[in-house]
Amino acid sequence: MPSSPSRKHAGPPVSDRPPVPEPAFSERARTLVYLGRIGSLSTLSRKQPGFPFGSVMPYGLDARGRPIFLISSMAMHTQNLQADPRASLLVTQPDAGGDPLGASRVTLIGNVQIVPEAEVAEARGLYLERYANAKYWVDFEDFSFYRLEVLDVYYVGGFGVMGWVQVTDYDEAQPDPLADAAAGIIEHMNADHKDALALLAGCFAGIESEEAAMTAVDRLGFHVRLKTQDGMKGARIAFLREVRNSGEARKVLVEMVQQARRQA
Repeated sequence: MPSSPSRKHAGPPVSDRPPVPEPAFSERARTLVYLGRIGSLSTLSRKQPGFPFGSVMPYGLDARGRPIFLISSMAMHTQNLQADPRASLLVTQPDAGGDPLGASRVTLIGNVQIVPEAEVAEARGLYLERYANAKYWVDFEDFSFYRLEVLDVYYVGGFGVMGWVQVTDYDEAQPDPLADAAAGIIEHMNADHKDALALLAGCFAGIESEEAAMTAVDRLGFHVRLKTQDGMKGARIAFLREVRNSGEARKVLVEMVQQARRQA
């Protein structure tokens, strides 16, 4: 992207602006589970009935967003599941920094059951796509594939952004198309185009700022954290149109900067 001048121009007051479109909670939850690699699995303790037992749990993922576990019969969480399949998996934003309570997280609730024999080959392939080193123990006799059959989903997108997600919506949702590219886009914008972000915040969010940083990006827009005379503020800015890859995102951002310059 070309560099931009430091001049800022505030558009209409924030109160006069229509809501900025965002992906649904179901899509955001699927994206987070897709990006995650390790979660916290809570099972019901067999030794201490009624108490939760937490375990660090790597997982694969199938087409419906159901986590797949490769676990040993000797593990305590496996023994717990054999006694009671009810469990939950907490997945947190992989690159969360600063205040962890401001980061995204999702909890999947359901029953963890052994993968049927007819589906083991598929589960094996999906798991090894993420954990190639598991090939050294995947065929040990005490290891088996289990899958979380999701019954309910709770998503938290940060402070004050939270809600339950219907499992049918979660099943049908797809990860955001920018999921794999988002970290690179954010790093590039924050390293090379801070002035452009401040210009965009003034034009499209109506907030003049001394400093701006992109904190998240998806197919519909992006979030910025802004240092203003009144303190730190956050804002979401919509893309001019939906994007499907990093090339389209770059093109739209260039167009938006050009538009902001003209209006300034």
